[in-house]
Parts: sequence; structure tokens; C-alpha cells
Amino acid sequence: MNKNSYRMAWRLIRAYWISDDRWAARSVLALVIALDLLLVYRAARITFWQKDFYDALSTHDIQAFWRLLVELAVIALAGIAMNTTRGYTAQCLEMRWRSWMTDVFLRNWLGDAAYYRIERAGLMDNADQRIADDLKWLATNTLNLGLGLLRNIVNLATFAVIVWGLSGVLTLTLAGSSVDIYGYMLWVGLVYAIAGSYAMERIGGRLVAVDYRQQQAEADFRFLLMRVRTQAEQIAFYAGEATERVRLLHRFAAIRANWRLVMTYTKRITMVESLYTEAGAIIPYLLNGPRYFSGAITLGDLIQFTQSFMRVRVSLSWFIYNYKELALLRSVCSRLLEFEQALAVRGKAGIEVRAHAGRGIRLYSVQPQYPDGRPMTLPLDWEIKPASRWLLRGPSGIGKSTVLRALAGLWAEGTGVIERPAAAKLMFTPQESYLPSGTLRVCLCYPGDEAAFTYDACKKALEQVGLGHLASDMDKDDNWSQRLSGGELQRLAFGRVLLQQPDYLFLDEATSALDEDSEAWLYALLFRKLPMLTLVSIGHRPGLERYHTDSLTVCAAPGRAESKKP
Repeated sequence: MNKNSYRMAWRLIRAYWISDDRWAARSVLALVIALDLLLVYRAARITFWQKDFYDALSTHDIQAFWRLLVELAVIALAGIAMNTTRGYTAQCLEMRWRSWMTDVFLRNWLGDAAYYRIERAGLMDNADQRIADDLKWLATNTLNLGLGLLRNIVNLATFAVIVWGLSGVLTLTLAGSSVDIYGYMLWVGLVYAIAGSYAMERIGGRLVAVDYRQQQAEADFRFLLMRVRTQAEQIAFYAGEATERVRLLHRFAAIRANWRLVMTYTKRITMVESLYTEAGAIIPYLLNGPRYFSGAITLGDLIQFTQSFMRVRVSLSWFIYNYKELALLRSVCSRLLEFEQALAVRGKAGIEVRAHAGRGIRLYSVQPQYPDGRPMTLPLDWEIKPASRWLLRGPSGIGKSTVLRALAGLWAEGTGVIERPAAAKLMFTPQESYLPSGTLRVCLCYPGDEAAFTYDACKKALEQVGLGHLASDMDKDDNWSQRLSGGELQRLAFGRVLLQQPDYLFLDEATSALDEDSEAWLYALLFRKLPMLTLVSIGHRPGLERYHTDSLTVCAAPGRAESKKP
């Protein structure tokens, strides 16, 4: 990450703390910090207790022994209460932060059809992982690392005073001159920590990029596994198990190959960290052992100094001990910054969709284009009047569905203007309707809320479209997209139309899985229940003309290569 990336990461982290929830968040954070400060004070108090306790042991002072044990019990009980409260409060803050970020990212991802635009343009992979995992890691790791850094700074300031006072003076003779170094053990700890931090960054610097690739490979593998689960029936019909296994193993091979790099850098980091820790534990004994045996300090002084020096060394070594977490956090920030950049991408100025106060939909010289700028169809000048019924014709693959995408505001590539009535309710029904997870009633009422429709209204809609036998299972959770047949799914889509009662309905091959009698029945049902409905249909089946009053043929743009009929 460069300097600009660090600034963007700081903006990403800072956003919550200046949001509408900032005062509640800052209050909880202040409580966590206060508890951390009390815990540092407790740790410092324990070093003085250790000094007095070991001095009491060395002088066989039984009265001081029992008094100090009671004092230790009080300190321990206070520590239990503070640690428990601190952990619970910090977890509450983590969830508040994560909830806020999740809401913001979901709103931006689902708003203005950004999720559709990102997937269609291939701007980013695995949005689900970034929302579910990366936001969790950002909230948890940033809070833990930030509070940990603050706690270490306070630890350093507190125990540095103790180490300074117990270090005494080291006199060095250089070129015949004597130099007194006050608090020399503090300087030894500082130099030791700087050297260890430099070695850690040099040895483990590439772990950030390696971890980024590992998360990407894991997400790709998980996505393919999910595809096998959701498309199980189609794969089974094709007997594609062997092919899917090859594809899954290929994706897993990328995980395994990158994991070797993870192992290599983790091994190096662990080796440096272990060497640093073990060597650091020897230093206070090495430098103060002679002072103890000479009688310059007591046993209690030696124990207090050793514990305090350890605290100073750990505080100065925050970067070393948290290097892997920092690398992961940098990787997570990079992925979330990519997410934000993808959300900010807007398509080039193309087909303009305007809202007007009148009625009807009008297209003025609308010509959809491919993403590379090549024209797809001839320009369309088209007026869809209220209560009209249009059949959109043209060879398969000519761009009819793209015209519907443009009408929905999902396809901006191209030229021209589309005017839509601002007060009208538009509904688009594709060939394969999306079914959310949940009960059949949830699927039927989508995209509306199930609470907006009564049980009787939902039951009646199912009966009207020929799915009355499913009414008893309406509140049952099931994988309905897999349980229902293609024809039943299309019937359910018509049930949605009856519930939603749109002013304009666009059907894209919405009856292709139905027999002709069922198709005729459902069209008649629509016209009977919604007599003022404006309808635009795409379909290739002969006989669709009788359900429509007008037709429009979509023609390919000049020079466009078309598929030849067999």
C-alpha cells in the first residue's frame, strides 16, 4: 500500500467515528480505554507487589507474607471484573462498527443497481466475501490493534519510569573519558526493539500481497462450490460431476500453491518472533544478575525490574508481535478500497433515462451498443401508450432483452433518450425469475414485503395461477428455486404480477416453459384482473400475436455479424 492507499484506508476507518452513531461509539470506546488504563495500573501495581512479596520471602517476614496474599486476592478479583467488562464492551463496539459498515456497503452495493453493473463489467470479484468477511476483519482487527497500540503506549510510559529508576547508571570509558548513561536498560530495550522491527519488515514484507492472493483464491473456490450446490439438478442432468470435480480441484490447486508462500513467510516471521522473544527474556538477567549478586539490588528489585523490562520490551515490540495481523489488515483494506472504487465507477454517458409527469413510455433514437462501442441494433423510435400490448420481435440474440434492460435503466451503453412516467409502477419478469431464500410466501411477494400482503391474498394468487396445491406449504422454508419446475416458476412469476399490480409489465420469454393452453390461460388472467395493464412481451412462440395489439421488430445494426440459421 502506498501513501495514497494509507490515506484512503484511514478515510475508510474514520468514517464510522464521524457518523451519526459517533457519540454512542465514542462513549463505548472511552469506557474500553478507561478499563485498559485501569488494567495497566493493575499490572504496574503487581510489579510493586512482586517486589514486596519476594523481599518478604527473602527476609522470612510471615506477617508481610499473609498481608500481601490478601492484597493479591483483591488485585486478582479487580482484574477479573475489569477484564470481563472490557472484553464484553469491546465486543459490543465491534458489532456496532461492523453493523454500521455492513449497512453502508449494502446500501451502496444494492443502490442504483451497482451490484449488477459491477458483475456485468467484471469490475471486482467476490463482493459477498468483502461484505461478510472483510468488514468483520476491518472492525475486529482495527479495534484490537488500535486499542492494543494505545495500551502498549501507556504500558511503555508506565513501566519505562520503573525501568529507568531501577537501571541505575552505566559508566563507559571511551578514549580515556568516562560517559554516564542513565536508565541504560531502557535504551537497550529501545535499540533491541528497533532492530527486531526492521528485521521483521525485511523478512515478512511480502506477506501482505501473499495474503491478498490467498483470500482471493479461497473466495473463488468457495464461489464454485456454491455454484455446484445451487445448480445441482442441471449438473446432474448433464452428468457433469467429473468436469465439476476437475474445475474444483483446479481452483483448489491455486489455494495450495499460494499456501506454500503463506507457509514460507509465516515460518520466517515465526522464527524471527521466537528468536526475538527468547533472546529478550535473557537480557534483564544478563545485565542485572551481577548487580544482584554484588548486593546492589534486592531479590524483589530484580523480580520487579525483570517484569517491568519485559513489559517495556513487549510494548516496544508491538509491531513485531502484531505483524501478521497488520499484514492481514492491510490486505483487507486493499480489498475494501477496491470495493469502494468499483462502487464509484459509473458508466459512460449513453442512453439517458428520464422521468416525466405524463403517461406512456417514449424512446427517441435509442440504439443499444456493446461495451466496446459497436452498435447492437438499429435506432428505435417507439411510443408505448397506456393499456397497449406490444410484442417485441426479432431473431434470437438480436438485442431484444437488451432493449428491456435499457428500459429498466440497467443498460446505459448506447445513444438516445428514454422517457418513463414518474408515477407509474414498472415490473420486469425475466425467463427465469429469482427466488429469494425463505418461505414460499416470501418468494411470491418478492420484491415486496410479505407483510404487505395477507395470507388470503397470497393463497388466492397461487390458486389463480394454478399453484393452489402449494398453498398449504406457503409458510414453509424450502429451496423453492430447486423444488419448483420451470413451468411452476413461471406460474409463480405471474402470481407476483397479480399481487404487485404494476402499471407496466415487461415479459422476457416469461411463458417459454409453459404449454400453449397454460400460456393462453395466464395471458387471459392478466387481462381480466389488470384490464388497464400496459404489456410488452418478448417471445418466439407462434401464436403470441393474439395476446398483443401491436408489434415491433428489432433489427440488427448494419455490419453486425449475425448467427446463421441452420
